[in-house]
Amino acid sequence: MSNHKVIATIDVSRPAGRKIVKELQNKRVVKLKYPLPEETSGEWHDWEEVYEKGVDKLSELCDTDLRELAAKHNIN
Repeated sequence: MSNHKVIATIDVSRPAGRKIVKELQNKRVVKLKYPLPEETSGEWHDWEEVYEKGVDKLSELCDTDLRELAAKHNIN
């Protein structure tokens, strides 16, 4: 039995590596996988928590309570 696949690691922190990836990404026979950064802690947040933090941040930046504004205009 013959293996017809190659797994390669390309360092994209250098221009030559980015050029290789750019050339490969348009090929039909190539499937690129982008691993998570090593510094990812593995601690993930659900979308509701991310949404709530985003609304809090936007409210802070706009200097208004966006939840109150949405309720006032009947926006859910």
